[in-house]
Amino acid sequence: MSFDRKIRIAPSILSADFANFGAEIRAIEDQGADWVHVDVMDGHFVPNLTFGPPAVKAFRPHVRSFMDVHLMIAPVDPYIEAYAEAGADMITAHVEAGPHPHRTLQAIRATGKKAGIALNPGTPVEAVSCLLDLCDMVLVMTVNPGFGGQKFIHSQIDKIARLRGMIGDRPIHIQVDGGIDPATAPLVVKAGADVLVAGSAVFKGGSVDRPEIYRANIRTIREAAEG
Repeated sequence: MSFDRKIRIAPSILSADFANFGAEIRAIEDQGADWVHVDVMDGHFVPNLTFGPPAVKAFRPHVRSFMDVHLMIAPVDPYIEAYAEAGADMITAHVEAGPHPHRTLQAIRATGKKAGIALNPGTPVEAVSCLLDLCDMVLVMTVNPGFGGQKFIHSQIDKIARLRGMIGDRPIHIQVDGGIDPATAPLVVKAGADVLVAGSAVFKGGSVDRPEIYRANIRTIREAAEG
């Protein structure tokens, strides 16, 4: 995948119909999604439990674009290879998930996958300053991780802007996750973000039988972000 800073919309399938993942993935891609975002939670690092490697492997044949797997788990290192083998294109781990995030990024890159590092709202941007040369993406959480549908934390906008300054001209995406909708999308893009994760704002009101709602939701977010 060649690098550019065009806006990418990455719907989180945490907001999809759990009984119909294959059709949901195909629907959001057909309706304009750029990436498919998979939120992996362990009930320990975050207060929720979601997708193990077998689930991600089951999603993979339905994803034609780019599967972005966000590991909200600790410890994270023992599971990197399993998620890589399951078909992730990008694996993002949290800087807070262990004592050696540099080693974690090395482990992700060793699988041949794109490597991302994530920052919780309470973690300063300086935590990734010595990790950028190993990163393809930095994810700034704009809610506390664990659940969809939370309210956007506005203090993270300054963090995004400071991160953008730290990155400079390096080919590193800035992703934001949490509370992204047509109102918040332009704020994070202005600060420097280029990959927007949206769950409820994409899936709200639609279904595989009414995919045109997904198209309208994605288009509205994209137009707000680019406007």
